[in-house]
Amino acid sequence: MRALLAPDLRIGEVGDPVALPHQAVVAVRATSLNRGECRRVGGDPDGVLEGWDVAGVVERAAADGSGPPPGTRVVGLVGRGAWAQRVAVPAADLAPLPAAVGDEQAATLPVAGLTALLALELSGNVLGRRVLVTGATGGVGRFAVQLARAAGAHVVAQARRAEAAADLERLGAREVVTAIDPGGAFDVVVEGVGGPLLADAIRGLAPGGTLVQYAQTVEEPTSLASRDFYSRRPVIRGLQVFPELRARDGGGPLLARLAALVAAGELDGQVRDVLPWDRAPEAVERVLAGHVDGKLVLRIAG
Repeated sequence: MRALLAPDLRIGEVGDPVALPHQAVVAVRATSLNRGECRRVGGDPDGVLEGWDVAGVVERAAADGSGPPPGTRVVGLVGRGAWAQRVAVPAADLAPLPAAVGDEQAATLPVAGLTALLALELSGNVLGRRVLVTGATGGVGRFAVQLARAAGAHVVAQARRAEAAADLERLGAREVVTAIDPGGAFDVVVEGVGGPLLADAIRGLAPGGTLVQYAQTVEEPTSLASRDFYSRRPVIRGLQVFPELRARDGGGPLLARLAALVAAGELDGQVRDVLPWDRAPEAVERVLAGHVDGKLVLRIAG
């Protein structure tokens, strides 16, 4: 089969995936790019396969009888290997797709959608609470704004550019800010920037509030006075999707929830561009440069 090979992301020939008994072989139709996997590519040894998000069709079901049968359109995720024509995916990390959900929309759901959903679940019930989403124009941020709004939260979206306000308000943000008010009294913060903004977000928490950080996109350190902790008594949690899903025995049920919301018109993956996979180097460069507000999807040629 063909695949995108690190570090230069050329399309080359590799062997077909060898599935373990609990894995299904999926013919990949689309994948979306995430900053984390894009950052790994340049440091990978020659010939390594990358890619997390999978949208496609089950070609061979898991030998142990778990998961969907052959011919089922699915969405799922893997630790490596999605940027290829076929990939072996744990059945527990697959969800069947409703007919109303296209491949491009489905491809946005695994890492970005699950990160947003898990961050909010780890924060507890957000109904009627003030929820701050930092880096809200990114893939995770846009999902978090929509999901928090749907859960009944008062959503405050932080973005670098004031021009993003109208777009984020359409997704459900009640307020859009470029800087964080230290008196914001946020019950929950979904944080994906780090650096000085992380410090500002902690200072903006209400006493006993919860902050879940899932990524760091800036290199600057975070500096805080100790009183910012003992005066607010914050709950601060780090979130990594793959370890969290292993602790939950897989992401399939959560992906099914997200896909159902997309099918019902209550969630949008915010696809900004769809490119053929031979333009992967350009796509990765755009993601790393921060030039994609939303999600960028690659179509995988069969």
